[in-house]
Amino acid sequence: MHDEGATLEALLGRADVDSRTRGALSRYGNLVLAANRRFNLTGAKSAGDLAEHLIDSLTVIPYLREPYVDVGSGAGFPAIPVALATGMAVTLVEATTKKARFLESLLEELGIAGQVIVERAETAAHRPDLRERYAAGTARALGPAPTVAELVLPFLETGGVAVLQRGTLAPDETVALEDASLMLGGRLETQVPLEGNRRIVLLRKSAPTPHRFPRRIGIPAKRPLCT
Repeated sequence: MHDEGATLEALLGRADVDSRTRGALSRYGNLVLAANRRFNLTGAKSAGDLAEHLIDSLTVIPYLREPYVDVGSGAGFPAIPVALATGMAVTLVEATTKKARFLESLLEELGIAGQVIVERAETAAHRPDLRERYAAGTARALGPAPTVAELVLPFLETGGVAVLQRGTLAPDETVALEDASLMLGGRLETQVPLEGNRRIVLLRKSAPTPHRFPRRIGIPAKRPLCT
């Protein structure tokens, strides 16, 4: 555990992460790696793999503001690193009970302000206390871009932004995302290229999302809009 923490600190230092944030992220990373030995939390099995996720998570910070929601939080990327680096409060939406309980323990142990919603996004996004309440939202690894848009945009207030971390977007997926965003009350604002083939895709919420979205549990993934 100590060696993993030292490795994480060193890798984060090489990426020019400031010393205070390095310490907080290393502590979080150790908790993730320890939990990952007990149940399947993330595909990152080593300090080196985890450092990449931590560094990648920080790339969304310039585009976020409170109140902030993260959909399909899993092990907490990018929301927990964002909270540790900025002090932002976060609402984490995670349907898998073991992962949700782990996220709750992180909020307490790391002193992060926020809450965990143990529900599918398709259901949570129809709750009056959560729907169209957030200025910014993130999501990772939830499927095709139109699926992610359908699961995130309903949480956002008009004027809010969905910050999606993606790899290469094929032309047909970009067109599908543009069309799906319009159906959901949003628009594709821009794509910000990062190193390699990674990018940040910004969807701006320009009008209320029609009440029928998101569709029933499983449908956004099985039948992505406009594809």
